Amino acid sequence: MAITLVNPRGLPEIDAYRQVSIATGSKMVHIAGQVAWDADGVTVGEGDLAAQVERCYLNIATALAEVGGSFDDVAKVTVYVVDWTPEKLPLVLDGMARAGAKLGATPVPPGTLLGVAALDVPEHLVEVEATAVLD
Repeated sequence: MAITLVNPRGLPEIDAYRQVSIATGSKMVHIAGQVAWDADGVTVGEGDLAAQVERCYLNIATALAEVGGSFDDVAKVTVYVVDWTPEKLPLVLDGMARAGAKLGATPVPPGTLLGVAALDVPEHLVEVEATAVLD
């Protein structure tokens, strides 16, 4: 495994992710922002933030599998949420947990969550991009 996740002493320990990832592999993988589309380009979970987060993470896992990786190889994610408010955090975490249950482990690499005014189409509530490192 090319990624080691760490919560350094002196920084808050946050259950949803780790503060630092250490990459030792040699192949960087940049995954474009994933939205809640299925394989046919149909939006999954319209109006349901948790369902859309889940789908975004599953799409990232699909992209990683295509190049020989998994969420264990993710060094960082960036999550963009439309009309972000702190009250939406439980929905984001629920979607991550649901994806994690399907993937066999909750994805917890370091991440950044940003509120945005809009995404590509009005029905998309979230977009997630990832950077991974493979051996």
